[in-house]
Amino acid sequence: MTETADPGLAQEVAAAFAWWREAGVDCAFRDDPVDWIMPPASADPAEKLPAPRPARSPAAPEPVAAPAFDLASLPQDIEGFCAWWQAEPWLDEGRVSGRVPPRGKAGAELMVVVPEPEREDAGRLLSGPQGRLLDAMLAAMGMAPEQVPEQVYVASALCRHTPMADWTNAAARGLGEVLRHHVALVAPKRLIVFGSNTLPLLGHDLPNKGLFSFQLNHGDISIPLMPATDLGALLARPRAKAKVWQQWLAWN
Repeated sequence: MTETADPGLAQEVAAAFAWWREAGVDCAFRDDPVDWIMPPASADPAEKLPAPRPARSPAAPEPVAAPAFDLASLPQDIEGFCAWWQAEPWLDEGRVSGRVPPRGKAGAELMVVVPEPEREDAGRLLSGPQGRLLDAMLAAMGMAPEQVPEQVYVASALCRHTPMADWTNAAARGLGEVLRHHVALVAPKRLIVFGSNTLPLLGHDLPNKGLFSFQLNHGDISIPLMPATDLGALLARPRAKAKVWQQWLAWN
């Protein structure tokens, strides 16, 4: 008897092939890797060899440093310095808008230095919440600005409000020398420096817990200096105000 193929199996196989063709799969595939970027075979064996590499890679061009500002050309009087502070492009890497001038008179009893102007500042430095806190502190110290404005000189290390300022870059660019020159022009009797980012610009590391007084030496002058917690931090942590007040009492 002659055996015949199962017609049911043949139909299933044909149906499976038809299904894959409908799905768009009409080619055979394999898993062996293929080097698609291999150059075509050549009759010349030398053409198959890779090109020789140079003995030394060409040196990358060295970056050209931006010209540094000549600190010797800083104005030598406070009026000229304040005008320079408002207009010198180098001071803020070319930006001149949004700057806030210092306020006060040279020879003040006390100079206050903060890291930067407040966001609200326009024509007056510290015209927002930090300024109101500072005014209250000065009044408690017996130096209310509205009563004796020549007693206090208020300045900032940066010329405009700068969120997330790069203080390392500021020091490298020479803003510490600018700040020390500013203090020397004011020549105050005493100096309070608010903020941990400001103190290193004046040549001092951050104070430890037992140290609350420094001396700022610049040229022929030596000015007593008291470091204090940033005004913004004092607003956020009212208990820290007591520490600053204790520092002030021990400093006097």
